[in-house]
Amino acid sequence: MTVLRNKAPGWFWLVAGLITLWGVIGVAAFYMDVSMSSAAVAGMSDYDRALRASRPGWFMWVYGAAVWSGLIGGVLLLRRSVVAHPLFVLSLMLVIAMFGYVFAATDLIAVKGVVVATAFPILIALIGMGEIWFATRARRRAWIR
Repeated sequence: MTVLRNKAPGWFWLVAGLITLWGVIGVAAFYMDVSMSSAAVAGMSDYDRALRASRPGWFMWVYGAAVWSGLIGGVLLLRRSVVAHPLFVLSLMLVIAMFGYVFAATDLIAVKGVVVATAFPILIALIGMGEIWFATRARRRAWIR
């Protein structure tokens, strides 16, 4: 059985490349977090050090899985694989779980303020939704199979 793919337009490759770059940035941020030196941790505010120390053990696993599934999804999008879509869904679900915990179980919003505490997590979630939308569109147009 032959599965046909439509030729993807040039802008598909641009967007897929940007999505993959976003994934690389996420993995780099994760690596910087897990490999942060004690001197760098000591340079954080008392609140930020306490917040970092209070993260449950599963938190970093969820963080790592979220960024790696996003990066692998981006790479698979460049390879025109339909498997990119479920990886983007998984990544967004993990991002929601991670930040849901942060907002529900800590006083981050009260301490930092709603804009400072939520602006970047909201941006991350919006980009995640955009990745899912884009992969869905690419699948419907047979750019990925």
